[in-house]
Amino acid sequence: MGIVSDVFAGKKYAVLGLARSGLATVECLAESGAQVVAWDSRDEARAAVAYKAELADPAEIDLKGFDGVVVSPGVPLNKHPIAMHAKLAGVPIIGDIELFALARPALPRHRVVGITGTNGKSTTTALVHHIIETAGIPTRMGGNIGLPILGQDPLPEGGVYVLELSSYQIDLTQSLDCDVAVLLNITPDHLDRYNGFEGYVASKARLFAMQSAGHRAIIAAEDEPSRSILAQVCQARGGGEDVVEVSSGLVDPVEQRGWPSLQGPHNAQNAAVAMVTAAALGIDPATIKAAFASYASLPHRMQRVRELNGVLYVNDSKATNAASTAPALAAYPPVEGRKRLHWIVGGLAKTDNLDECAPYFDNVAQAYTIGEAGPMFAELLRGSMAVDDSEMLSAAVRRAARVAQPGDVVLLSPACASFDQFRDFEARGDAFAAAVAALE
Repeated sequence: MGIVSDVFAGKKYAVLGLARSGLATVECLAESGAQVVAWDSRDEARAAVAYKAELADPAEIDLKGFDGVVVSPGVPLNKHPIAMHAKLAGVPIIGDIELFALARPALPRHRVVGITGTNGKSTTTALVHHIIETAGIPTRMGGNIGLPILGQDPLPEGGVYVLELSSYQIDLTQSLDCDVAVLLNITPDHLDRYNGFEGYVASKARLFAMQSAGHRAIIAAEDEPSRSILAQVCQARGGGEDVVEVSSGLVDPVEQRGWPSLQGPHNAQNAAVAMVTAAALGIDPATIKAAFASYASLPHRMQRVRELNGVLYVNDSKATNAASTAPALAAYPPVEGRKRLHWIVGGLAKTDNLDECAPYFDNVAQAYTIGEAGPMFAELLRGSMAVDDSEMLSAAVRRAARVAQPGDVVLLSPACASFDQFRDFEARGDAFAAAVAALE
C-alpha cells in the first residue's frame, strides 16, 4: 500500500524523474488526494503513471500555485533548468524524504534514524536495521538504500525507520527531524554538484540543523570536516549528552574478528557508530553484539563471493573512490610476512591519484588494472607493487586466479566509478561474481 497522508490532500505537486522513488512519490501523492503532474524523459516511465498523474514537464509549465516540485536526487540542481524555473515561481524543490517528513504526524508514533557520510553509510544503515530487527522492534529501511520509503507500508506504533541519506537527499529536505542523526565521515566526493568542498560539508551538516532539542546527534569525528561539524553542533546545542562523539576505538579488534561481514578498519567505524546508535534506541549490548555476529554483507560492499582452492574472492564494487577503497586494502594485511592481496582496481577515475590507498600498498601482492583509468593507475602503482594491466574485469579475475595461492584474497575494490564499462557499480559487481563463478 505504501504511505499515504491527509497532509497532501487537495495540494498540487509536480514530480520530475520517475525511477523507483519517483514512482513511489506519485503513488503516495495520488493516493493521498493530491493533484500530480509528472514527467520523465523515458516513454515507459511516463506510461507507468499516466493513469494517476497529468503528464507534463515541470521545467516547461507554469508552476504558480504548486505546493512543491519533487525531484529525483539524481537531478543536478546546479545545472538543471528546473531550479531557476521553480525559484521564479516561488515553489520549493523537495525530494521524497521531505514528503516522508511531512507525512510523519499522520503515521503511528515512531522514531527515525538518519545516517549520512561519504563512505560506509549503506553498510551502517543495513547494520542498524539488522540490530533493530534482532531486538524484535518493527523497522523499515529506506532512503538511499533498498525500497523507497514512501512505497513501504507504515510501521506500527513503536517502530523505527532507518534512512540512508545522501547529501543530495539532504539538500532536498527541509523538515526531517531525526530522533537520531548520524555522521560517519566526510571526504571529497560529488564536487561537481557543489560550490567547492565546503558546500558538500555544509550539506551534511544540515541533517543536524533540522533536529529539534533533545534528539541525539552521533558523529564519528575521525576526519577534520566531521570534527568541524561536531564542534558546530556542540556550540549550537550548548554541549550536553545529546551530542555523542564516536571513534573506531570503541570496537575491540579481538571481538571484531568474530563478525565475518564486518572486517577491516572501516567496518570498525561502522560498527562503533551502529553500537552507539542502537544504544540510543534502548537496545541492550548483548543483542547488539549478537547482531554483529549474524550480520551478512550487503551486495557489492566487502561481499565474500566465493572461496575456491583456498583463495577468497571479495566484491567491493561499491568502493567508487580511493577513500572507500583504502580500508578494504587495510583489511587484508600480510600473514607471516607474505603479501596475500590481489587488487583489481580501475574504471572511470574521479581523481588522478590513489593517495588515500598509499598507506596500504604494502598489503598488495599484485594489482590488476582495468577500465579507462587502467593505464594511469598502472603507472602510479608500478613503483610500489607488481602490476598487470588487465584492461577487462574478466581478464583480471582469471589472471589473479592463476597466481593466487591458498590464503590469498582477490579483491575487486575499484576506487573508480563504473560508467566506462558498466551501467553502475551493481552491474560491475555482478560481472565480477559471474567471472569468479566461471573459475574452475
